[in-house]
Amino acid sequence: MWIPTEHEKYGVVLASFRGTVQHGLPLEIGDTVQILEKCEGWYRGFILKNPNVKGIFPCSYIHLKNAVVKNKGQFETVIPVEDSVITEMTSTLREWGAMWKQLYVKNEGDLFHRLWHVMNEILDLRRQVLVGHLTHDRMKDVKQHITARLDWGNEQLCLDLVPRREFSMVDPDEISVTELYRLMEHRHRKKETATPASTHHLFVHVKSLMSANLGEELEVFFHIYDGRENRPLSERFFVRLNKNGLPKWPEKTERQCTLFVDLGSSDLRKDVYIVVHIIRIGRMGAGEKKNTCSVQYRRPFGCAVVSIADLLTADSKDDHLLKVYACNTEIEWYQIHENIIRKANSRYNLSGSNTGLAVALQLLHGDIDQLRREYMGLFTRGVCITKKLGFSDIIMPGEMRNDLYMTLEKGEFEKGGKSVARNVEITVYVLDADGQILKGYVAAGSGEPGTDEYHSLVLYHNNSPRWAEQIKLPIPVDMFRGSHVRFEFRHCSTKDKGEKKLFGYSFVPLMQEDGRTLPDGTHELIIHKCEENASLADCSRYLKLPYSKANLPTNSLTLKGNKESFWITSFLCSTKLTQNGDMLDLLKWRAHPERINDSLSKLKEIDGSEIVKFLQDTLDTLFGILDESSQRYSLKVFDSLVHIINLLQDSKFQHFKPVMDTYIESHFAGALSYRDLIKVLKWYVDRIVEAEHQDHIQQVLKASDYIFKYIIQSRRLFSLATGGQNEEEFRACILELFMSIRFFLSQESKGISPVTQTQAVFLRTFPAIYSELLKFFTVRDVAGFVRETLASLPAVVQADSPLEAVKLQCISKTVESQLYINPESRCILLPVVLRVLHTCLQEQRDLVMCARIFTSMLSLIKKEENGTVEPAVSEEVELIVESLLEVLLRTILEISNRPQPAGPAMRLQFQDVTGEFVACLLALLRHMSDKHYQKLLQAYSSKDDLRDFLLHVFTVFRILIRPEMFPKDWTVMRLVTNNVIITTVLYLSDALRKNFLNDKFDYKVWDSYFYLSVIFINQPCLQLESFSPSKRKKILEKYGDMRVMMGCEIFSMWQNLGEHKLNFIPAMIGPFLEVTLVPQPDLRNVMIPIFHDMMDWEQRRSGNFKQVEAKLIDKLDSLMSEGKGDETYRELFNSILLKKIERETWRESGISLIATVTRLMERLLDYRDCMKLGEVDGKKIGCTVSLLNFYKTELNKEEMYIRYIHKLYELHLKAQNYTEASYTLLLYDELLEWSDRPLREFLNYPMQSEWQRKEYLHLTIIQNFDRGKCWENGIILCRELADQYESYYDYRNLSKMRMMEASLYDKIMDQQRLEPEFFRVGFYGKKFPFFLRNKEFVCRGHDYERLEAFQQRMLNEFPHAIAMQHVNQPDQTIYQADAQYLQIYAVTPIPESQDVLQRDGVPDNIKSFYKFNHIWKFRYDRPFHKGTKDKENEFKSLWVERTTLTLVQSLPGISRWFEVEKRELVEVSPLENAIEVIENKNLQLRTLITQCQSRQMQNINPLTMCLNGVIDAAVNGGLARYQEAFFVKDYIMNHPEDGDKIGRLRELMFEQAHILEYGLAVHEKYVPQDMRPLHKKLVDQFHLMKSSLGIQEFPAYVRASPVPFTNGSPRTYRNSVPSIISPDAGRGVARRSYPAVNRYSSSSLSSQASNEVSNITGQSESSDEVFNMQPSPSTSSLSSNHSASPNVTSSAPSSARGSPQMAEKHKHSRENACLSPRERPVSAIFSNPLDPAQRAPAHQIGDTTLPRSDPNLSAPDKVRPTPSSWSLDSVKERAPSFSDNVSKPICPPIPPRPQHPASSTKNTRPQSPGPMSRSPQKTAMPPFTPSPTECQSTSLVSNSPVLSGSYSSGISSLSRCSVSEASGTELPAGDHLPHPLPPPAPLPNSISGSSDEPIRRENKTPPPYSVYERNNPRRPVPLPHSLSIPPQTDPPALPPKPHQIRTGSMKLDGNADPRVPRPRPLPRKVSQL
Repeated sequence: MWIPTEHEKYGVVLASFRGTVQHGLPLEIGDTVQILEKCEGWYRGFILKNPNVKGIFPCSYIHLKNAVVKNKGQFETVIPVEDSVITEMTSTLREWGAMWKQLYVKNEGDLFHRLWHVMNEILDLRRQVLVGHLTHDRMKDVKQHITARLDWGNEQLCLDLVPRREFSMVDPDEISVTELYRLMEHRHRKKETATPASTHHLFVHVKSLMSANLGEELEVFFHIYDGRENRPLSERFFVRLNKNGLPKWPEKTERQCTLFVDLGSSDLRKDVYIVVHIIRIGRMGAGEKKNTCSVQYRRPFGCAVVSIADLLTADSKDDHLLKVYACNTEIEWYQIHENIIRKANSRYNLSGSNTGLAVALQLLHGDIDQLRREYMGLFTRGVCITKKLGFSDIIMPGEMRNDLYMTLEKGEFEKGGKSVARNVEITVYVLDADGQILKGYVAAGSGEPGTDEYHSLVLYHNNSPRWAEQIKLPIPVDMFRGSHVRFEFRHCSTKDKGEKKLFGYSFVPLMQEDGRTLPDGTHELIIHKCEENASLADCSRYLKLPYSKANLPTNSLTLKGNKESFWITSFLCSTKLTQNGDMLDLLKWRAHPERINDSLSKLKEIDGSEIVKFLQDTLDTLFGILDESSQRYSLKVFDSLVHIINLLQDSKFQHFKPVMDTYIESHFAGALSYRDLIKVLKWYVDRIVEAEHQDHIQQVLKASDYIFKYIIQSRRLFSLATGGQNEEEFRACILELFMSIRFFLSQESKGISPVTQTQAVFLRTFPAIYSELLKFFTVRDVAGFVRETLASLPAVVQADSPLEAVKLQCISKTVESQLYINPESRCILLPVVLRVLHTCLQEQRDLVMCARIFTSMLSLIKKEENGTVEPAVSEEVELIVESLLEVLLRTILEISNRPQPAGPAMRLQFQDVTGEFVACLLALLRHMSDKHYQKLLQAYSSKDDLRDFLLHVFTVFRILIRPEMFPKDWTVMRLVTNNVIITTVLYLSDALRKNFLNDKFDYKVWDSYFYLSVIFINQPCLQLESFSPSKRKKILEKYGDMRVMMGCEIFSMWQNLGEHKLNFIPAMIGPFLEVTLVPQPDLRNVMIPIFHDMMDWEQRRSGNFKQVEAKLIDKLDSLMSEGKGDETYRELFNSILLKKIERETWRESGISLIATVTRLMERLLDYRDCMKLGEVDGKKIGCTVSLLNFYKTELNKEEMYIRYIHKLYELHLKAQNYTEASYTLLLYDELLEWSDRPLREFLNYPMQSEWQRKEYLHLTIIQNFDRGKCWENGIILCRELADQYESYYDYRNLSKMRMMEASLYDKIMDQQRLEPEFFRVGFYGKKFPFFLRNKEFVCRGHDYERLEAFQQRMLNEFPHAIAMQHVNQPDQTIYQADAQYLQIYAVTPIPESQDVLQRDGVPDNIKSFYKFNHIWKFRYDRPFHKGTKDKENEFKSLWVERTTLTLVQSLPGISRWFEVEKRELVEVSPLENAIEVIENKNLQLRTLITQCQSRQMQNINPLTMCLNGVIDAAVNGGLARYQEAFFVKDYIMNHPEDGDKIGRLRELMFEQAHILEYGLAVHEKYVPQDMRPLHKKLVDQFHLMKSSLGIQEFPAYVRASPVPFTNGSPRTYRNSVPSIISPDAGRGVARRSYPAVNRYSSSSLSSQASNEVSNITGQSESSDEVFNMQPSPSTSSLSSNHSASPNVTSSAPSSARGSPQMAEKHKHSRENACLSPRERPVSAIFSNPLDPAQRAPAHQIGDTTLPRSDPNLSAPDKVRPTPSSWSLDSVKERAPSFSDNVSKPICPPIPPRPQHPASSTKNTRPQSPGPMSRSPQKTAMPPFTPSPTECQSTSLVSNSPVLSGSYSSGISSLSRCSVSEASGTELPAGDHLPHPLPPPAPLPNSISGSSDEPIRRENKTPPPYSVYERNNPRRPVPLPHSLSIPPQTDPPALPPKPHQIRTGSMKLDGNADPRVPRPRPLPRKVSQL
């Protein structure tokens, strides 16, 4: 049976448990669990990090821990009973763990590794704390270290700042808000600005000396030197180096390392240096040879200097190599460092080029104890301390030091009978009173132990040596008396044995007889002659002699005449000894009572450091004098006491205050002193008003706190001694004293008078007296003193008076004192404090101090543990609320609205004041109960006052919610703030309902309320979804979800409004919508119904809710773009509102509104999801297009539409889609007109006129069209802009525009354009965004992008998509699947503009634009076999399924892809397929032949390969297969309807043979020598081919061709640009009947042959598709191995297919081509693009982009203009009269072809000619430009039909022209090829005229382009005279073209084109944007 546990509540998992049992809970080691129940060795509970999953687990797996249970029962919370630091560590490390892994994922390696080390360090420290073996101090250090590491990690990971008190986390509910704010601010400041350390230390580690001339031991001395004052700042650090320059004792690190301690901040400047002196130990001369002399001398070696300031910037880890300098002469040695500092180069030089001292130097900051903790290893290893000369900036009381420093300065010596100067060495000894040498008390410096003696430097041959050597004598205090220092002088001979001969000595005693030590300073010592060491053995003999020339007796003439002297400088640094005689006189006052007066007077002149040394002795002296001679010396003693007390206020001696406190408590014995002290103090106070000089009195008052301490302690001692006698007298004295104080405080004075300053001084010290008074008086008495004293101050004080500020400081200290903490005294003092605060806050002055006082007051108010409030506390809160709440609100408003002051320090102070006042307000509101709110609201008698109060409260709350109110990591503070706000709002909402509803309704208050509520819900710190689970759980447990609480309150208040709701419609729609977008389900359920309410009330008022709809739509866009809202919200919004409006009368319109908003949300969500992606891709652009169209078509939101136009424009620019960017910006351009209407500033446009903005847009669009190489579109805009300039006579800009237009024409002719590929993409499945889901699109590929690259790009954009491996339409399972399927294949564009493409003489550069622009339709072919497949001849059953896709908009446009609007499917029969294949190959051959003739090809290889492919395939059975398939009797009998097609196929086969023969002739002419064998092989194979076709000789209609190539080349264009063979484009395979029209009216087919063909009835096919049947070496040559046309076998684009140079490896196998779509491999659908080398240029292949016919239309309706880049028939006739050609052979007329009866006029309709354009400009570069053909109508055969071109629409030429003509052509004489091609067909637009009149054909077809829409008006531009085509002499003939139709025929009368396009409707008006 499961029993609830009582004590077993919390545990840690010891081992992982898989939870495989029934109801088992899986556990991981380290998890913490909360236990609910227990049963027979099993627990039931949950893991704390996932409390929703409960289960059972074994007891043995759990380690139980003590815990406290809160809220026992269902919702109980368990808190482990352990150190709070441990708890915090555990939870923080868990939180860090998850984030730490994310750092690795985000590749933030540096932080990842640093955090890893910190986490390990914290775990180690946690272990130490848990073990519990640490001492109290060590535990404190460890916890401090842990919290520092936790704070560092939280800061690095951007987590919240944790408020702590003594290392433990603070519960915000347990402390006052003001206290919480202080803790947070303290931690924030600590984090932000580390307090600079005032104490610094220099670490020095000597490594080695590098020099070439070593060989002797060295002594290295370091010291710190002040270059400004030219004195050392520290003692010396001494290191010995061996002969190799390395430390002599490497194992003793303390002898190599030192710490120069106690450097002040003022010492870290540029003119403070580290000076290094290096001394060598050895021979007198460095270069002397070794001799028998073993005596060694200390000799100068070198000096190095480095500035301390350089160490502040240097890397502390690097060693420093100091340059070592030597002085030029030894006489300069004493000042070599000064010379180096001054850079006196003439006095020193480098001691050696490679000499350098390697040392490690590092500056450390902080006190020495801190360094011991931080650099533990340094102190453990050993480091010696090098002290500062003198005391540090701060003297500590316990510091013990007694160091005497002596500097051997210089000497003056006589020659002593020598011819040269002496080599003087000094030996220094310290001797005690008995004459014994003190052992170990002479130190050359720190680092080396002290020695018995010291030997100075020896300066060579110098009688006036200057050593400047400092030594340290650390003699104990007790040995000072009687000791002396002796200096022995010896001459060091360099001869003989190098003996050192004594010649004199000096001495100096260390202490004088009166106890004073040797004074600091320089002393000139007498050198006494002495040559025997023995004479110095008895020191008593010479100690009687004078030692200094300063104190020689007047009668000692002998010593005065002595010229020899020795100078030393002494400096004593002692905490026990003094050199001051006055100090000694005072301390020995009893010995000389007559000197007491002088001694007391001189005390003020004694240095403070001397006084604090003897502080206790001095104080005993003063009170001893007072006790014995109070009458005589009381005033003097009092003044001396004041001086000492004030001395301790100095920062240098402030640490001695505890020494004085200890003295008062433990050593002070003046039981009677209080009387004198009170009396003198009162005497001073009484004299304040009359005194002229207040300085001394102010000094007395500054010391009043300690004076009161002495008074009270003295009285206590007296009471203890006498049993409390004279108590009343004492009280009376104190009262009298306070009466005097109040009197002087009450004095008023104008301005800043001395009395005012004295008052201020007293107020500063007054609060320090309280604690002393409390020792003797009751709390109420002292509170009374304070109240009356403060009340005595002048009531009216000037605002700028310093007294007011001091008064506030006094009150602040009062509130912070022990006196105010007591509730008894607080009730007395509170009114005084409130009165002062109220005045200051009202006048807005001294806000910093006011905030401090307020904070201290409120931090004392605490609730009891059970939550109740004591009556006294409640009254206190009531007083504060009544007095300060309103003025506090006004203050916060004032501060927040002020401009922030300049300067970081001022700004920081300003921010602190705001924060403190806010904390005060929150604390006060949190203490307020129901009773307080009731009283507060009742206090407002008038509604206006209450209204103002509420407005103030709501406004302040809005300020508190601002993100900048607190630093971003103060989440704890923000949550407390929000909790207080929502509690207060709940109280105040009642007042709002009661006082401001119905007839008393006040819009402003309600609006402020709603506005506050909305901001409250939306603030970031309440969005719990963004927090970690643990943080979210903590917040929900402590505060709940405050957003839901506020949301319910909003709904409740909204329901109370009634008809007043209309005041908030539509104003509150946006704010409420923002609230509903918060991802909190409960909040959404509460708030969404408000929209139904709004719709209902708006419907009542207006009869519709257009306002609601408009506002919803406007706000949705901005809010969702900010990242708010999700799919769940869309569904919830839809379902809740639909349910709400079910019973409404306006249900229909409501459903419409909801549907519109929901659809908008779908698009906005898709848009937002797409925009989150990094790079610009098609998805972003497509989504933007979808949204843009939605705003335009469904919502008609013009401004939003324009905004998204510009967003789309930016996306295109970023993706470098310049053409699409132009089309996009054109949408906005079209909305504008050429008017002067002013437009406001909008987006990035300035305020300007509509004309100016449209002009700017035009220029931008032209620029982008230029960048996108879409120059034809730019030309149209140039013309429009030029018209505007012309109409305004702005000829300057007109000229520029015309030049720009001309440059665009040049670019069309000169620059190469890449032909884009087009791909059809299907997006299937529910996982795609709404705008793509289950739709198909056609996409324009990027430059050089082929199918595989495009497919990969799409899969990258949709990484979860699956590529479909077939081209069949998917079924419903794919449509409805929860996945993404992509179906991609290439499609071929079907150009809409045919007139330019079919017109002769138009260069390819121009035609290429019309092939790939303004494309609405695309085609895709799929081969399949119908019926039984003939294995021997698959052509019999090979059909083609042709799919035509129509788009919603033409490409290119505002996007690279557009949706497919219509899909058409037709089937192409095998016979039609064969016709297309052969037609295609014939066209290709013609093109290559013409290019070869016109020398457009660099080499002949393409023609060679094409001929080889066709002839070889034909020989191997290609054409024979067609014969077998379609020319057999069975096929003709079974398919009588195909008779015409069979005839057509036969014609094409004969035509191909003729073209091949002609091509071989051309090939023979140009073939290189090395390819002659191949040519011969081709000729042989060609004869085989003819025989295989059964052709012995060409039919008469082929043979009769009289049109040879003149000179082997076609006629040139006006500037000798050759023409291109240009047959028409593809034919529509959808047709089933062919008009029996002779397709070869332009060829020289005989009439007999024509009749032969015409027997076979049938209609001519409109084979528009032939250009899509991509010819290739395998397919177009009809090899038996390759059965299908290339667009059957592959859907690759034209440039990837049909290359005549295609390698054999790229040929498709027959089996692959004939597989069904499901059987074929992917390569059959997604073709492999050829490499660029294998891709033939477009002009070599032919047009492959023609539209197909629709099988569902009648024959005339199927006609579409078809472009062509072929020109086999484009013979341009010469213009002169017939007589010019008499001498030339005349061609016979071309026989007419019989017209087929099916091609009657009723079956035709006139075709609208294309729009006009200017003729192409002349170009220097030979483009592929066909010649415009002009025909002369000579020898006309009347009524002969002009037949269509090679790819006609299947309509007789009678349907194109009202009059049909056939014209023979005259050819000039020239070289004739053996078998010329058939002659060209006469042009349908040629004009018949007399033979002697030249005929000029107008070439006016403009680019059929509409930048705006397809029905845009375009003005016809006549051909300028300057661009007309001049007649040519001697025109060469072109090879004939089999058939062509002109779609753009001109009227015979030469009038204007009848096909005037319909005018484009004017753009609609645009709002002023």
